[in-house]
Amino acid sequence: MSAPNKSYDPVEVEALKPEQIERMRDEALAAFAAADSLDALQEAKVAHTGGTSPLALANREIGALPPHAKADAGKRVGQARGAVNKGLAARQTELEAERDARVLVEEAVDVTLPHDRVPAGARHPLTTLSERIEDIFVAMGYEVAEGPEAEAEWFNFDALNIGPDHPARGEADTFFVATASDSGSAAGSGGTGSGVVLRTHTSPVQIRSALDRELPVYVICPGRVYRTDELDATHTPVFHQVELLAIDEGLTMADLKGTLDHMVQSLFGAEMKTRLRPNFFPFTEPSAEMDMLCYVCRGASVGNPDRPCRTCSSEGWIELGGCGMVNPRVLTACGVDPEKYSGFAFGFGIERMLMFRHNVEDMRDMVEGDVRFTRPFGMEI
Repeated sequence: MSAPNKSYDPVEVEALKPEQIERMRDEALAAFAAADSLDALQEAKVAHTGGTSPLALANREIGALPPHAKADAGKRVGQARGAVNKGLAARQTELEAERDARVLVEEAVDVTLPHDRVPAGARHPLTTLSERIEDIFVAMGYEVAEGPEAEAEWFNFDALNIGPDHPARGEADTFFVATASDSGSAAGSGGTGSGVVLRTHTSPVQIRSALDRELPVYVICPGRVYRTDELDATHTPVFHQVELLAIDEGLTMADLKGTLDHMVQSLFGAEMKTRLRPNFFPFTEPSAEMDMLCYVCRGASVGNPDRPCRTCSSEGWIELGGCGMVNPRVLTACGVDPEKYSGFAFGFGIERMLMFRHNVEDMRDMVEGDVRFTRPFGMEI
C-alpha cells in the first residue's frame, strides 16, 4: 500500500492555477459590469456564481487535494468567489437605483392636478328640460300621463277628429307599423293594414287620459313622437313633445291664456308675454298659434333697424306651438258631455324649446350623442 502523495502540487491542477482563478474572477466581474438591466444581471449571476460556474467547478477540485495543499487552494478560490459576490452585489445596487430613478420619472404623479380626474357625467338637456316643464305643471295640480309609442290609428287620428282623408294620415308623414297578421301587400306597402302607427304626437295620451280618468281631468303628456322627416338642422324623425289637456266645467280661452303665460314666465322670466293668433287644428275649436315675446330682444328690434334681431327676424315674437279649446267632437269621442264640460289643450316640441332657451342652432347636436354637447348642461336634477 503506497503512502499519501504529500508532494502533490495543486498548481498542476489546471482549474486551480492562480492565473486561471484570476481569469474566472475577472470574467465574472466584466459580465456583471456589462449587464445593463436586472434581467441581464440575473443571467450573468447564474453563469458565474451558479453550481456549474467555473469557480464552482474549481472549488470542487479542492476536495481531491492532499491536506497540506487544500488550505492554499481554498484561500485563492474563496477570495475569488468573495470578490465575485461583492461585485455582483455592487452592480445589483447600481441597477436597482437606476430602475428606481427611471420609475420616478416615467411614473411621476403631479400632485397639483385635481384629485378627481374622471369627468363628471351629464344628463341630456332634453330630459332635464322635460322634467322642469313637468315640475311647473305638477305644481299647478296637473298629473303626468304616459302612453304607448306604437299607437292605434283610432287614438292617434280618429278620436282627434282627424279624418281618413287628412294628409297627416298618409305615409309621407306617418310611420305605419306592420304586424304578423298583415297581408303581404299591406305589409309590403308600409303596413297600413295593421291600424298601428308610431304616434305622430302625444295627443293620443290625452284621449287615453280622458277615457280612463274621472272628470275633471288635468294632465300633461310628455314623450317621444315620430314623423317621416329628414334629419337636418331644424327637423328630426324622432323628437319630443309635451302636451296639456284640461277638462272641467266652465273652462275658457282665458284659462288657457293664463296657463300659457305662467309656463313661459316660469321658463324664460317673469317679464315674458304670450299672444294667440287664430289658426286651425282638427282637435281644437277655436284654435290658435301661441307666440311668446322674443327672449333675445324682448320686442325692442321691431321697427328699429339699429337693433336687428336674428332670432325673431325683428318681429318681436317667436312661434312656440299650437293650442285651443278642445273640439266638442273630441270630447264626445272620449265620452264627455260637451254641453256640460269644456277643455283646453296645447302642445309644443321640447327640442324647439331647448333651441330657444339655450341658443342651440342645430338639432342634430341633440341626437348625435356627443358628450361635448351634453356636458355643459351638467347634472341638474
